Amino acid sequence: MQETETVPAAAVMEASKAMLQKKLFAIFTEATNGMGPVFENMEAHLAYQVGLERDGVLYAAGPLFSDDGERWAGEGMVIIRAESAEAATEIARNDPMHKAGARRFRVRPWMINEGRVSVRLDYSTQTFVID
Repeated sequence: MQETETVPAAAVMEASKAMLQKKLFAIFTEATNGMGPVFENMEAHLAYQVGLERDGVLYAAGPLFSDDGERWAGEGMVIIRAESAEAATEIARNDPMHKAGARRFRVRPWMINEGRVSVRLDYSTQTFVID
């Protein structure tokens, strides 16, 4: 088996120095014992997520579906703002879903370099569209 080649993070930072380099953390979460415990803790989990959003910690979150997009096995991804991997891990640990043992999680540093967010705000109808 061939080893996966890696490069130092500093090399990636140098190569992308003209880009955004927004540092965030991705929390990958998956069910530990079927979907029953996941749904039992869903209300508390979503309330926790909304609190993180209100506090400016949550960047984005949502379920990860099967490759064909037809099923959900309890997996999700949460992107947060945190000062360190330790702080991000503590945020993940405090999620009621993880506290209850319904899901386990893994935290990874993530850097945004490329992409676009478009928001259209129509004053007359007081509506907006996010692309």
